[in-house]
Amino acid sequence: MIKLSVLDLAYIGEGFSPADALTNALDLAQHAEAAGFTRFWLAEHHNLAGIASAATAVCICHVAGGTETIRVGAGGIMLPNHSPMVIAEQFGTLATLFPGRIDLGLGRAPGTDQHTLQALRRDPRSSEYFPQDVVELQTLLGPPQESQLIHAIPGEGTNVPLWILGSSLYGAQLAAMLGLPYAFASHFAPQALNDAISIYRDRFEPSAQLTKPHVMVGCNVIVADTEDEARKLFTTPQQQSTRMVRGTRGQLPPPVDDIEGFWSPLEKEQVSSMLACSFYGSPTTIKEKLAPLIEATGADELMVAAAIWDHKARVRSFELLAQAMD
Repeated sequence: MIKLSVLDLAYIGEGFSPADALTNALDLAQHAEAAGFTRFWLAEHHNLAGIASAATAVCICHVAGGTETIRVGAGGIMLPNHSPMVIAEQFGTLATLFPGRIDLGLGRAPGTDQHTLQALRRDPRSSEYFPQDVVELQTLLGPPQESQLIHAIPGEGTNVPLWILGSSLYGAQLAAMLGLPYAFASHFAPQALNDAISIYRDRFEPSAQLTKPHVMVGCNVIVADTEDEARKLFTTPQQQSTRMVRGTRGQLPPPVDDIEGFWSPLEKEQVSSMLACSFYGSPTTIKEKLAPLIEATGADELMVAAAIWDHKARVRSFELLAQAMD
């Protein structure tokens, strides 16, 4: 059976607050743990009205502290926004508090706009040093060396598992070269999925962390008791993606009865391309709908996102998915 994991952005729905979003993130993680999901990851994004996971390490601590067995991590930390030393200390602390349960997914994009990048006090060229920063971070989290002058404490010796996240061929090549697991962000940018996975597997070099390739595929999945209910819930991510196309992001919107009245034909085409790795259905249909993606990619794991406005419906969706895929 394929592993299932959860990707959460601590969504702030319209009519709700960041406090609600963070409370809901922990509640969802607790239900995901009970349902048998492997991981619960939170993503770093900044200056977005609908996302409460900007201080990602703090959110991970919140979730890990309220769960017992599920792995909790970043999907991901946008490394160009930070020094490797700071991330080593943060995740080394998390790994010390919650041993054997922390993952660290790393992305090369800033996860924000250029104005916010300046507010983060980072050089726009920081992404050019992503490979070197990953290696530096890996070294800081590994066993201390005799000649080493800089130590992450807590951090060194924790060997927090690193993942490379990406939506292009660049991340696939880097993950293969470093022998790290690879997570593809096909839940919002699926175009290069198959090519990236092929490159990753073909070029993979075994490492101390990983002896063979491990592919995680991101997808949006919404499950409800009926097909019609799932279709309506899916109008929330459709609206959300349309707003991205328009450049008018906001808080997560409630579902609508007729999505056709919301977007233009051109917007529909663009959003449908973005959401090509998205699936909705009932417990009796969702496994069959996911089967072609799993077969085509040979995925070892699915990282499932579900932008559902109503928290109870969101929890229910993940529970129904786990039952359907079992």
